[in-house]
Amino acid sequence: MISEIKSYRTKLEHKRGEQKRLQVLKNETEEELASSKKSLRYHQKAREVIRQVGLKTQQQLSYNVGEITSMALESVLQDPYQLKLDFVERRNKTECDIIFTRRGIDIDPFSGGGGAIDVASFSLRIASWVMSSSKSRNTLILDEPFKHLKGEETNRRMLLMLKQISEKLGIQIIMVSDERVSREATIESTDRLFETTIKEGVTEVKQC
Repeated sequence: MISEIKSYRTKLEHKRGEQKRLQVLKNETEEELASSKKSLRYHQKAREVIRQVGLKTQQQLSYNVGEITSMALESVLQDPYQLKLDFVERRNKTECDIIFTRRGIDIDPFSGGGGAIDVASFSLRIASWVMSSSKSRNTLILDEPFKHLKGEETNRRMLLMLKQISEKLGIQIIMVSDERVSREATIESTDRLFETTIKEGVTEVKQC
């Protein structure tokens, strides 16, 4: 009888110890759960902040890039496209599609003609430079950047656009190009004009 009582006491002490261990584990689990819930709330708030920043960044890009490029296209081309940025989710990442639009119809920029692509490419380069926090030197060296642009009037507008960009943004533009407009119109749109010719393998340069 005495041995049975001792056995029961031993079992009871064991159960009490197990109960205390489980109580400690329960308290620790509840603390971890409360901490996880608090961390989840912080993460949800942080994710919302990131989402809002992303939306504002997209809006700023749409304005700075889309508007600058659209204005350049309007200033050069007679029947210009507008440039639109479309932000889409692919492979869990936000990607940006560049689209030409005209009279409510969207098209692939590569279907818009070489002249429009030349103007848009140059404008995107300018927009990227303007938005850069650590700008490079304010000098652009261009080699036939508008080689697909057709027509003397269109090319004259292009030269005027370059002159305005240079003056407003303080960018020095050095451009190599063939003679697409009259000499007089080119001189009006540039600070300095140099003509290069090759004779017997020797390049000659003279200021016009």
